[in-house]
Amino acid sequence: MSLVSTGLALLALGAAAAAVVALFSSVTSRARLSAALTCLVGLGGVLAGSGALAGDAWSRTFPHLLPLSEATFVVDPLSGLFMILSGGVAIAAGVYSVGYPHADELQDGAAGGMVSRTVQSALPLFAATLIAVPTAGNATTFLVLWELMAVASLVLVLAEHRARPEVGRAGVWYAAMTHAGVVAILLSLVLLAAAAGDESFAGIREAASGLPPATRSAAFLVAFAGFGSKAGLVPLHVWLPRAHAEAPSYVSALMSAAMVNLGVYGVLRVGFDLLGGGPQWWWLLVLGVAAASALYGVLQASVATDLKRLLAYSTTENLGLVFVGVGASGVFAAAGDAPLSGVLMIAAVLHMANHAAFKTALFLGAGSVLRSTGLRDLDRMGGLARPMPITTVLVGIGALGASGLPPGNGFVSEWLLLQGLIHSLSAASAPDVASAIAMPVAVGAVALTAGLGVATFVKAFGVGFLARPRSEEAAAATEAPRSMRAGMALAAAACAALALAPVAFVRSLDEVLATLPGIGAQEPVRGAVQMRLSAIAGSMSPLLIAVGLAGGAVLVVALVRLSRGWRPRRTALVWGCGGTRLSPRMQYTATAYAEPLTRVFDDVLGPEHDIDVTHHVESQYLVESVRYRQRVSDRLEARLYPPLLTAATRWAARARGLQNGSVHRYLAYGLVGLLVVLVVVGVTA
Repeated sequence: MSLVSTGLALLALGAAAAAVVALFSSVTSRARLSAALTCLVGLGGVLAGSGALAGDAWSRTFPHLLPLSEATFVVDPLSGLFMILSGGVAIAAGVYSVGYPHADELQDGAAGGMVSRTVQSALPLFAATLIAVPTAGNATTFLVLWELMAVASLVLVLAEHRARPEVGRAGVWYAAMTHAGVVAILLSLVLLAAAAGDESFAGIREAASGLPPATRSAAFLVAFAGFGSKAGLVPLHVWLPRAHAEAPSYVSALMSAAMVNLGVYGVLRVGFDLLGGGPQWWWLLVLGVAAASALYGVLQASVATDLKRLLAYSTTENLGLVFVGVGASGVFAAAGDAPLSGVLMIAAVLHMANHAAFKTALFLGAGSVLRSTGLRDLDRMGGLARPMPITTVLVGIGALGASGLPPGNGFVSEWLLLQGLIHSLSAASAPDVASAIAMPVAVGAVALTAGLGVATFVKAFGVGFLARPRSEEAAAATEAPRSMRAGMALAAAACAALALAPVAFVRSLDEVLATLPGIGAQEPVRGAVQMRLSAIAGSMSPLLIAVGLAGGAVLVVALVRLSRGWRPRRTALVWGCGGTRLSPRMQYTATAYAEPLTRVFDDVLGPEHDIDVTHHVESQYLVESVRYRQRVSDRLEARLYPPLLTAATRWAARARGLQNGSVHRYLAYGLVGLLVVLVVVGVTA
C-alpha cells in the first residue's frame, strides 16, 4: 500500500468517524474525540501529500458515488503540497482544541456552544474537506468538495451565535461571500468543460490549447474572482475580518492558515495547469490586485486594535504577497524566462508555507489570551508576559515570522520575493513596457508592506504582552492549558524549521514546479546551509544569520554581566517625566501607537474622530473629563458594498412580487425557463 493510499485511508476514516462524535459521544469525551479525529485527518493529509511530493502518483474513479457524474480523485505533486500544509495546520488545531472549551461549557453542554454535537463533528469534517479539495480530478468532484468545505466551515463560524449576536452577522457575510465565490468558480469550470467537451481536468488540460482566446480569458478571469474571494484579496476580503474574528480561534487558524491557501491552489490549477499559462496581461492583473491587497491589508492591520481582526487583515496582506509572486512568475513564464519565473514561484510557495506556520501560532495564541482573559482589545491588554510566559514566547515566535525580520521564517520568503522582483528590473528581463513599469511598483509595494508589517506586529506583541496590564482581566490572566500550549508549540516548531532550514522544504518543490507549464523544475534554489539562487545572483544563509544574532545577544549579555562585577549596583525608580511611579495609563496603547500611521495614511484609511469634553457643573470653564474615540472603518467595504446591498434588496423586493401563491403561474415560469434554455442550447450548439 503506497504512502498516498495510506494517508487517504486515514483521511476517509477520520471523516467517516466524525458522525460518531454527533451520535454516540458524551459531553466530556466529545472534545477529545473530535480532536483525535482531526489529528488523524491531518496526519493522513501529511502522509498523502508527502507521498505525492516524492513522486507517488495516485488516481481513482468511483462511477456511482455522485449523481449525473463520476467522482474522480487524482493526487499529483501540486495536490500534495496543499495537502501537507492543510494537514499540518489540522494537527496543530486538533491538539489545541482539546483544552479550548471552558470547564463550565463541558459541564453544561449548551446545545449551541463549541461543545455541541454539530460543531464537534464538523471540525474533523472541515479538516478532511480542506485536505480533499486538491485531490479532485474533475469539475463535479471539485465543486462538491468545495461546497462541503464551505458548509462545514460555516457551521464552525456560527459555533457561538447564541452567545454573541455579532457571530450571526459574521456568518451571514461569510455565507454570502463564500457562495458568490462558488458561483464564479462554477461558471469558470462549466465554461471550460463545455468548451473542451469533457469535465475531467485531464480532458480540459488536453483541449486547452485549442480553445478560443476569449473563452480561455473569460474562464481565467471568473476563476480568479472566485478563488481570489476565498484567498481574501481586495475588494472581496470583507468576510475575513468578520468570520476569522468571531469563529473559535482554532477554527480561525484552520481558515486563515489553510483554507485561504486553496484560493492560491485554484489559480495555479486553472491558470497554469489546466490552461497552460496565459498571456502576460492575465498575470499583470493578478500582480496589480495582489499588490493592492498586500498594502491595504497591512494598513488595516496596522491600525486595528482587535487582535483577531488584526490577524485577519494580516492574512489579506500575506496572501497578497503570495499572489505578487504568482503574478510576477506568470509574467516571466509568458515571456519565456523560466529560471526567473521559477525563483518567483518558489518565493510565493515558500511564503504561503511560512504564513501557514506563523498564522497558526498567532491565532492559537490569540485564542489562549481570549480564553484566559476574555479580551481581544489590545488597548485593554498588556502585562501578559508574566502570567502567560509560555504563550508569550510561542506568540513571539509567530510575531517574529509575521514581521518579516530575521531570524523569523517570514524573512526568508520575503527576501526571496524581493530578490526575484529586483532582478526583474534589468532591461534584459523586462518582457515589455507594461512589465517594466509594473515590476518597480511591485518592489515598492512589497517593501512598504514589509515595513508596515514590522510596525503592526511590534504593536501587537509589545502592547498586548509587555509592559503592565491595562485592565483587571489582563491582570488576572493565567497560563493556557497544556494541550493548547502543545498546539501552539507545534506551529512554533514549524516556524523555526522553516526559518533555519528553508532549503529542505524548497528542494522538495521541484516536482511541483514541473506540473506548472512554463516554469519547470530548474532547481531555482540550491545549497544546504546556504541558499544559492541558480537563476540570478544572490545567496543567503538563514542558519548563519540566526547563529550570528544569537552570538551577538550572548556577547551583549556577557559584557553586561562583566561590567556589573566592577561597578556598584544601585536600585532606583524608573525616570517618568518628573513623576515617581509609572502607571498603566502612561503606557502606549494600540491606538496611540498607530496614530502616526493613521495620520500619514489619512486619505486611505479615513479615520473618524470623536472628542467628548465634560465640564464641571459649577463652572463651564473647568473641564472635568475629556474622552477621545477613534474608529477606522474599512473604506473599501463602506464605498462598494452598501450600493450592492441596496440593489440586491431592491431586486429581492421586486422578485417577491412574482410569488403570489399561484401554482399555474409557477408552472408557466418553469415552461418559459425551459424554452429559453432550449433556444440558447440550439443557438450555441
